Amino acid sequence: MTAITTFVLVHGAFHGGWCYSRVARILRAAGHDVFTPTLTGLGERAHLAHMSVNLSLHVEDVAALLRNEELTDVILCGHSYAGMVITGVAAAEGERIRTLVYLDAIVPQDGQSLFDVVGLETMQLTIAAAARDGLVPSPGTAFFNVNAADSEWVERRCVPQSIATFVEAVRLTGRECAVRNRTYMLASNYGYALNRETFDRLGQDPAWHTVAIDAGHDMMIDAPEELAQALLQEIGR
Repeated sequence: MTAITTFVLVHGAFHGGWCYSRVARILRAAGHDVFTPTLTGLGERAHLAHMSVNLSLHVEDVAALLRNEELTDVILCGHSYAGMVITGVAAAEGERIRTLVYLDAIVPQDGQSLFDVVGLETMQLTIAAAARDGLVPSPGTAFFNVNAADSEWVERRCVPQSIATFVEAVRLTGRECAVRNRTYMLASNYGYALNRETFDRLGQDPAWHTVAIDAGHDMMIDAPEELAQALLQEIGR
């Protein structure tokens, strides 16, 4: 009998825990525990959106979940922007995490913000898009290359996000070294050069496991079965 594993699935920018509903259903049907927290100011917590919502608050959203639910040996996944978040969570609660899984995500170094990683042009475009209240609107489903059948649903659910989350840098503490495994899963039908470069670079690093999934950036929506199976394979690592 397979032991029960705990998955914590963290959504990316502009999304909410809702985006993992299909993947969570598959993992739970396989007998595992699944948490899909929504970060402050997003999803059903959009009423809390404010320009002061930053990366540290999003890190604490997830770290507090691990502590309060007394979770250990967790497979912690972060999509896109949430690569920043799970890196920060590992720095805060690394002893509780078995595996970090970056889903077509940012993989920052110590002292880097999302803007540092994505570069000047993207930073300038994002700042230009920010409203006076400091919230950046979702770039839309065409940007994420969401499949046609789900495009309107995703468009309807995405909300603006505080620019402060993109400006603040992640800080490592050494506690992230307690995490035993790291995996990068590429959405091969997205075409974002930075993610492909990250995938190729980490594929040469023996400390990392890499997987390619034929999907747009929102792989949990485009290919939930494939993503769920890839996550289930992480249990044996």
